[in-house]
Amino acid sequence: MAHGNNRARTGLSKFLLASSAVVWVSSVIVMGILAYLVSEGWRGDHIIYTLVISVLTTVFYLAAFFLAAYPGYVLLFNLIFSYLWIVAVSFLASDWTYSNSPLLNAAEAFAFIAFFFLLFNVLYDWHNGFYRHGRSTSVV
Repeated sequence: MAHGNNRARTGLSKFLLASSAVVWVSSVIVMGILAYLVSEGWRGDHIIYTLVISVLTTVFYLAAFFLAAYPGYVLLFNLIFSYLWIVAVSFLASDWTYSNSPLLNAAEAFAFIAFFFLLFNVLYDWHNGFYRHGRSTSVV
């Protein structure tokens, strides 16, 4: 193994692998909480939107682990889902910030954690993938 090669088995760096795992776990938790609320009779566009985003994140992030060998795909997933999750966080924050329910606050917190780690994934992948390889490194 070459020095400096810190790729995990999936092709992701150790940081992106750990960060993507946190995003996936957070989306599973949000999905579970919101699915429970919907089964209890809660309705609303914000809940359904966030539930759909958490389900899509859970499914597509499993696929993203296998597409990690192709440059740019993981950045594309992170960029798209970071925008979707910031909207979900704003919906949940506008609805549930002042609620006294620990379950609602947990859903809001884990949605923010998913967005926060997606943002770090975008910045990390952009810096290590495009910024570093985009510079001219040839010596004349």
